[in-house]
Amino acid sequence: MNNSHKALWDNCLQLIRQNVTEQQFKTWFEPIVFESFSESDATLLLQVPSAYFCEYLEQYYIRLMYWALTNSFKAKVKLNYRIVTDKAHRLTQDVAAEQPADIDVPQPKSRGNQSPTVIDAVPRDLNPQLDIHKTFQTFIEGDSNKLPRTVGLSIAEHPGKSTFNPFFVFGPSGCGKTHLINAIGVRCKELYPQKRVLYVSARLFQVQFTDAVRRNTTNDFINFYQTIDVLIVDDIQEWVGATKTMDTFFYIFDHLFRLGKQIILASDRPPVDLAGVKDRLLTRFSCGLIAELEKPNLQLCIDILNAKCKRDGLRIPTDVIQFIAETANGSVRDLEGVVNSLMAYSIVYNSAVDMRLAERVIKRAVKVDNHPLTIDDILEKVCGHYGIAQQHVFSKSRKHDYVLVRQVSMYLAQKYTKMPASRIGQLIGGRDHSTVLHSCSTVEQRLKVDKAFSAEVSSIENSFKLKK
Repeated sequence: MNNSHKALWDNCLQLIRQNVTEQQFKTWFEPIVFESFSESDATLLLQVPSAYFCEYLEQYYIRLMYWALTNSFKAKVKLNYRIVTDKAHRLTQDVAAEQPADIDVPQPKSRGNQSPTVIDAVPRDLNPQLDIHKTFQTFIEGDSNKLPRTVGLSIAEHPGKSTFNPFFVFGPSGCGKTHLINAIGVRCKELYPQKRVLYVSARLFQVQFTDAVRRNTTNDFINFYQTIDVLIVDDIQEWVGATKTMDTFFYIFDHLFRLGKQIILASDRPPVDLAGVKDRLLTRFSCGLIAELEKPNLQLCIDILNAKCKRDGLRIPTDVIQFIAETANGSVRDLEGVVNSLMAYSIVYNSAVDMRLAERVIKRAVKVDNHPLTIDDILEKVCGHYGIAQQHVFSKSRKHDYVLVRQVSMYLAQKYTKMPASRIGQLIGGRDHSTVLHSCSTVEQRLKVDKAFSAEVSSIENSFKLKK
């Protein structure tokens, strides 16, 4: 370690300390550990205790940190985090910080020999975590979704002002729940850019809460969520059995609701079927509007396929569109997956998109029976894909290949079964629920940045659909 670089980082800390409260400094900056500085690409590597810790720095202090770095190193510095993902096994993950648009050194007023400060350095704008491609324009209306879509558009235009608060959407997998709630958030952000809109999956919320408990920063976690104007939580059925997570969400919900903030929730089942959820939370879920999203009927499936073809510039014969719509089991995901596969086969094999090709793709891409996937099914497919024996997955070995198969298996089990994390952990090597949550979070983050890995996981998922 170059002591001069460490000294420059220590100087950064002093600058930061002058611009935050002592409690903020002790909570969010004292735990940071200087790792290294690369002169070749001017990159500073800092170790932070958890993913939630990293997210909080990015949300509230990134502009302040970059200002201090520029001031101390006298140059523009790239910032990377080394996140401690598993303290017991000393596992870490390196991620790049998001550079703010305005990182130039501010021009402070003269303060004699005192060090400069940043005025209004925090907080910065909140990243809403929305998928900008999932909009009302691409959410095709039909008989099965007319009410939820109409209400959702009304909420987006007048968040927190209607009787539709909370807005609880439920329906089977593939019916468009995630698309709809994203569309509400995107439209709301377009109309009210100053509002703090946040989309979060129930799983990520639980991971963040678990990290906050470990670091004894639960109050900070709650305070952050209580600043949101439009809170969108997806797949809340995953909280079933997670009592502490639900209790914490209750306080957040109550605070936002009293202030007239908009709350949007999505689940694969109605509130009455959320077994294990306390009555005080169920009554709050039900006090606004509960809307069901049904699987799209045949005509809506055809409309969705035609819209996708038009949007992507694809040419698929009418009889093939009809055939896909009739065999895709009313799942929007299956519809889009079949079209994507058709085009891939057509390009690779230089063949026309016709009924014969469609029949081949349907057999490989659409699950045509109702046999539910089991943990054994998932382990068989994942282990087969990577060529790893199941006993290695169940072992305590930390070998990279075994850990990867274990994490992917846990992620797919969480996605395709209704088992709680604790049960999944027991069936995959006797792990606890926190290991499952960490594995799911790790896989989700890698899917966002690693296209090759994403293709591997998609290939495994497609293999599930061959099972009869």
